[in-house]
Amino acid sequence: MIPEQRRRAYLDAMQVATWLPRTELPFAAASRLELLELQQEEAFEPVPEPVAVTPAAVREAPAERPKIEIPRPGAQSRQAVVEPVAEPEPVEEKPARVSAPPPRFSLQLLRAGDCALLVELPTGQPFQSRDPAYILLKDLLRAAGLPDSPQLLGEPVRWPLLVRGNMDQGPQAALEFVQSFVAARLEEQPSTCLWLVGLPAIRFAGEGDEHSYNRELQVEGLGACWAMPGLELLMEEPARKRELWQAMRRVRQRWSAPAHS
Repeated sequence: MIPEQRRRAYLDAMQVATWLPRTELPFAAASRLELLELQQEEAFEPVPEPVAVTPAAVREAPAERPKIEIPRPGAQSRQAVVEPVAEPEPVEEKPARVSAPPPRFSLQLLRAGDCALLVELPTGQPFQSRDPAYILLKDLLRAAGLPDSPQLLGEPVRWPLLVRGNMDQGPQAALEFVQSFVAARLEEQPSTCLWLVGLPAIRFAGEGDEHSYNRELQVEGLGACWAMPGLELLMEEPARKRELWQAMRRVRQRWSAPAHS
């Protein structure tokens, strides 16, 4: 047993205001009767009985459950049909006009006897006396019975004309320019036949393509033309010279006939 003084110190530390022992403690102070009676009243205080809830009361005030909306299939589609969303009117967009890239070529107009020659320059520069392409051209002129020292007619035609600028320099513009240039020169010095040597000459003067090789063409404003492969192509593919020679035998009457009249 602990002394009364220490016991009360423990109770004060535990914040216990009143404490009554179950049995009388030796050497303890006498208990106060008013505290003992208050503790007994609190111990035997009647507990209020719970109020009985009848089934009728339950039916009269039913608990409302929250409603959960379940989406039904097709509900959104029906709603979309009833209330369509107004879409903005489509704006008709005009396709942007895309110009074709300008072709690149260099052509030289020459004259040999009664024939004019529009020849592709393989290097883009005027012919030099020792150029293999120029030597081949001289051989072709001798085989055709024409002078092998052709005369230059103007400066080379280089396309595109301008490096910068907004001017249209597509294939159609190139064709119109080349035909106008050649027609102006032929008007000054008419010829019996115009040689178109190389694909650029055939395409932008005779309006032909690679299928026009070794064929005669009639071009408005330019007259009778003879299309033949380019000099560089003839050097790379010597087998084409045989076909060229056979075609030349058929065409050479155009520039050889006046000599026999």
